[in-house]
Amino acid sequence: MRLIHSTTLELKDLFDNEIPPYAILPHTCGTEEITFEDMQNGKGNQLRGYRKIEFAARQAAEEKLAYIWVDTCCI
Repeated sequence: MRLIHSTTLELKDLFDNEIPPYAILPHTCGTEEITFEDMQNGKGNQLRGYRKIEFAARQAAEEKLAYIWVDTCCI
């Protein structure tokens, strides 16, 4: 499973026995949503949708969750 670390915003691949509790960011797709490719090539932070990921990551960290899952980035 692929998750985004809530403090570094880096993608991490985890195996079934390693998956911790995580937050989920539900949303609808728009023109500036972040994709897996955007995260991999470092261009994600240039898109408007990145702010939603940053906000979700901050909220998750406040709740002591180390990871978030976002469908457009993690699938």
